[in-house]
Amino acid sequence: MGADFGYRGERLGLPKDGPGSIAPVGRRVAALFIDWILSALIAYGLIAHRDLAQANNWALVVFAAVSVIGLGLVGSTPGKMIMRLRVVQADGSRLSPLGAALRTLLLVLVVPAVVFDRDTRGLHDRAVKAVQVRI
Repeated sequence: MGADFGYRGERLGLPKDGPGSIAPVGRRVAALFIDWILSALIAYGLIAHRDLAQANNWALVVFAAVSVIGLGLVGSTPGKMIMRLRVVQADGSRLSPLGAALRTLLLVLVVPAVVFDRDTRGLHDRAVKAVQVRI
């Protein structure tokens, strides 16, 4: 078998703690909820004209758009910025806009995001060779 690594991210050459280390799962979930709440509010107030049934349908579209734009431009969404997180390539470089789009598509399918490896990277991150890190 392969070498035994001591902490999440060590196999990727990331530091154990501090900036650049693997983002904790709790902060990533909190960022996801912040992004979802913002998306639902935008859908409710600006797109669905305060129609709750329509807002529920549009919230996923808004969430996907915010994710693709945020990750493609700055490597972060509003929720990730609040939680001090960023999505980068495993080598530390920026995620490409195409990578951001593919990652978001896999994220909204849910299952790839909840299947993860020992570094707590979901399949959506592994597919685009990305990792969520602290900033």
